[in-house]
Amino acid sequence: METDDEMAAMRDRIGRIEDRQAIHDLLMRYCRGVDRLDRDLILSVYHPDGWDDHGSFRGSPEAFADWVLSGHRDTVACCTHFLSNSLVRFDGADVAHGESYVIAVHRRTIDGALHDMMGAGRYIDRFERRDGEWKIARRTVIGDWDRIDPVDRQWSGPLTEALAPGRRSPDDPSYALGMAVA
Repeated sequence: METDDEMAAMRDRIGRIEDRQAIHDLLMRYCRGVDRLDRDLILSVYHPDGWDDHGSFRGSPEAFADWVLSGHRDTVACCTHFLSNSLVRFDGADVAHGESYVIAVHRRTIDGALHDMMGAGRYIDRFERRDGEWKIARRTVIGDWDRIDPVDRQWSGPLTEALAPGRRSPDDPSYALGMAVA
């Protein structure tokens, strides 16, 4: 039989696992929001008084979401973010600091030709739990490397032609398949 102290320690460990999962989920929502150009989803991961420093952009979550949409809507055909190696360190019950490695690929037309722009870096985040919900209070993006590659050809054939095409909007098939809920 476990003591009260052992039960309390187990509840604390389970709570910390739940906190880590909540932070992981908000990081995934962020990527999905940018990749689908979903303003509401982007805003759902930041506290309203949060701050984002993307280097060429520094400002509030609302201004950041507008910057992404205006900069991507007409010039980026598709965008995909890959997150890995996320390390989260807790500082008390309601503050955490994180470093998440990111690779982002943007397909766009440059001088009339199709190019893939790829960059790798890290998100350095301060997460805060307010009213029971973890969100980003401050984000700084660190750039590690980037490159631009011309797209000589696109693979096409029976597999890709049969797939539902992705869209950078709520018209993306994933929304109809139950992914609309954050």
